[in-house]
Amino acid sequence: MTQSVVVQVGQCGNQVGCRFWDLALREHAAVNKKGIYDEALSSFFRNVDISGGDGPDIYKGKICSLKARVRQSIKALLIDMEAGVVNEILQGPLRDVFDSKQLITDVSGSGNNWAVGHKLYGYRYRENIVEKLRKTAEHCDCLQCFFIIHSMGGGTGSGLGTFVLNLLEDEFPEVYRFVTSVYPSGEDDVITSPYNSVLAMKELNEHADCVLPIENESLFDIVNKIHQMINSGKLGSTVKQNSVVTSSAGSAKSVQEKPFDAMNNIVANLLLNLTSSARFEGSLNMDLNEISMNLVPFPRLHYLVSSLTPLYTLADVNVPSRRLDQMFSDAFSRDHQLIQADPKHSLYLACALLVRGNVQVSDLRRNIERLKPSLHFVSWNQEGWKTGLCSVPPVGHSHSLLALANNTCVKPTFTELKDRFMKLYKKKAHLHHYLHIDGMEQSCFSEAISSLSDLIEEYNELDATKGGPRTDPSRLKIAV
Repeated sequence: MTQSVVVQVGQCGNQVGCRFWDLALREHAAVNKKGIYDEALSSFFRNVDISGGDGPDIYKGKICSLKARVRQSIKALLIDMEAGVVNEILQGPLRDVFDSKQLITDVSGSGNNWAVGHKLYGYRYRENIVEKLRKTAEHCDCLQCFFIIHSMGGGTGSGLGTFVLNLLEDEFPEVYRFVTSVYPSGEDDVITSPYNSVLAMKELNEHADCVLPIENESLFDIVNKIHQMINSGKLGSTVKQNSVVTSSAGSAKSVQEKPFDAMNNIVANLLLNLTSSARFEGSLNMDLNEISMNLVPFPRLHYLVSSLTPLYTLADVNVPSRRLDQMFSDAFSRDHQLIQADPKHSLYLACALLVRGNVQVSDLRRNIERLKPSLHFVSWNQEGWKTGLCSVPPVGHSHSLLALANNTCVKPTFTELKDRFMKLYKKKAHLHHYLHIDGMEQSCFSEAISSLSDLIEEYNELDATKGGPRTDPSRLKIAV
């Protein structure tokens, strides 16, 4: 069995990671009602049934008395330069899942400054981070992938998060690096977020194998749509009022006031579906390395647009299921994308469909054939589909679908980010906060914006081929 290691960096990374582990525990508790330590559990957790007799236990829908595994599991390393969120996790319901050996924290934070996170804290904590990563890797029989969860707008997530990414490439060059990056919205309250995001983008371009970009604005829109459906009565009493969708306060009104729990829950749900094949059996399981191998034809164009259906969280177990064919249609509509994009009107390089539940291969093929005429694929990869089937559906649903598309529709997100960067950079606004950090020079900014511009141009070149005649590859001629 292969293993992965989760690295949660910064406030956003740790909040999303906390939601992921919580939902994973709920999911395993629903499947494994007796709390018996089985193969599915062994992929994420180690059995703590030692001399004291503390075995796995299920209490109120959660599997308790389990530690994040040291052997044969996804292992989590929690990093934040402001200890508040990590302390909340350790005082919450997941306090028994992690221990102090999995934590790296500081007091003062990175002050929304990429340079502080990357140049200052990165070098200060380098040896500590490497040591903890190595100890984790030493206990894995077959380490397949590192998951990094972070945000792009803050200082720790963007700066230290990409520093860890560089370390992983140096220390574990053969292990795949998946990055879930939460991008700030245009109305972000961090004025320097365009600087932080563009500086981080350069590192993602050079050191990541796959990046799942997620926009705060899309998450906020999704949560608001669910909120509107609740108020309009379209979902009626099927949505639990104490669920994560309606916030931990149990009031639908509080979704607008503080939607971050529900927003983080959507990202965690994405990761839950992405890792389902590693945790449960299926007729067509998809390894994580197969995603990178099949969806990334060029090394820099490794940004995968994700869409999820159903969007409702696993806590809302009474939400009625969508019809199977409608679920496939939803996955390709702009309302279900986790970035502000419309992939149907852009160019596909490749696409992966990860389906959970009682779905047959014939259902996959039928829907792919139905959707293909409306989707634009590059001429040299018209059959660029990768599919996976996991037999265990999410809690409360008969089936679900996660679509990962390598699509040029990510370009507007990057173009808007570049424009926001240039508005500040042309005036040299706030640069002094970065340049006083040792090792940080103005060339870092020019190199970062150049890297982003080159990436946008690569997408422009692909878009220019859209609508061109489809050319079949020449066939081998045999002389007779």
